[in-house]
Amino acid sequence: MHRRAIGLILVLLVLAGLTFALWPGLDLATSRLFFVGGRFIGEGPPGNAARFVGWFLPACVLIGALAGWLARLAGIRAPSLPQTRTALYLALTMALGPGLLVNVVLKDHWHRPRPVQVTQFGGHFTFRPWDRLDGACVRNCSFVSGEASSATWMLAPALLVPAPLTGPAVAASLVFGAAVGFLRITFGGHFLSDTLFSMLLTALVILLLHRLMWRGKQPD
Repeated sequence: MHRRAIGLILVLLVLAGLTFALWPGLDLATSRLFFVGGRFIGEGPPGNAARFVGWFLPACVLIGALAGWLARLAGIRAPSLPQTRTALYLALTMALGPGLLVNVVLKDHWHRPRPVQVTQFGGHFTFRPWDRLDGACVRNCSFVSGEASSATWMLAPALLVPAPLTGPAVAASLVFGAAVGFLRITFGGHFLSDTLFSMLLTALVILLLHRLMWRGKQPD
């Protein structure tokens, strides 16, 4: 199953890359839908509250899992406490996906201005398609979305949910990631391509690590 999913993600990455490189106006057109009256509609208390949930929930899941693992190491015995491999998998997927790949390698080196920073939406920077690395943004830039990546990380614990609930858990995690990505678009924080690439790359890291660490076997 993982092999097919990984193959599908690679195909989607290529298709997304070609689509937004050939028609970069799609990013501007999508963001323009949420720019009303000189501001992005996501701004405000409701949007801020939803944004808080978007990063708080993954953080709670990871911290809870690591706390449970430490409790197991301390001698507490309970079937629900995660094994070392499970804790390592969750920590590595967060560190390598949202941490290293997204927030260090891409966001600080791609130089793509955010929607709120470009002239089309009242900013001072020139819009750059995803495949141009010559933007005016210096650090913490638009490509790719860090919050969409952290939300998509919920796929990692979802893959550990026992059958027959694995499928629903995976679906829920992807919906959660997409919802957070959509929210960031309504804030003017990211373009559509930023969120799509973020979700796909994060899911790819998770699936590769899951396949490597369990080699097709059912997790502990």
